[in-house]
Amino acid sequence: MYICKNARITLFSSALIEDIKAVSQAGKSVYNPGTGQLDFSVTISTFQFDKAFMQQHFNSDYMESDKYAKAIFKGQIQEHIDITKEGIYAVSATGELTVHGVTQKRTIRGSLMVKNGIISMTSEFIVKCADHHIDIPQILFYHIAENIKVTVAATYDLYKINPSK
Repeated sequence: MYICKNARITLFSSALIEDIKAVSQAGKSVYNPGTGQLDFSVTISTFQFDKAFMQQHFNSDYMESDKYAKAIFKGQIQEHIDITKEGIYAVSATGELTVHGVTQKRTIRGSLMVKNGIISMTSEFIVKCADHHIDIPQILFYHIAENIKVTVAATYDLYKINPSK
C-alpha cells in the first residue's frame, strides 16, 4: 500500500475575459498496486487563488465548501503495473468522481512512473461544472469557463504500519 499526503492539484479555467488558476498542495491519495485500487481526496478550501476575492467566491458561491468539503475519486487502475520495474506507464483509472456532492462515473487517464523505487502519478482531465451542479451565473459567463481543467501530481511513499501506536 502506498500513500501520498501532499498531492498537487491545479484547477484552470480559461474564459473570454480572464484565466483563473487555483492550486492545492493538500491532496491525499492511497494506491494499492496489488489490486489497482486508487483513491484521491482534496479538501476544497485548500485551493489557493492569486486573488483573495476569487478564493472567497469559489468556496462560498460555487463550490459551497462548507457543505461539500471534499472532492473525492474512488477507482481502480485498469492496467496491472509491475512496480518493481522502472518506467513510465500509461494508465486509466475507472471509478466515481464526487464533486459538489454529485457523483459521476469516470475513466481518467494518466501516467504512473516508477523511478528509483518511487512511485508517482500524473493526470490531466476536464470536469464539467454542469455535471456536478455547479452553477455559473450568466453575468459571469465570460469570466468562468464551463469546463475546468484539473491537473494532478502525486508522489507516493510506502505505507508503514507503526506498531508502537
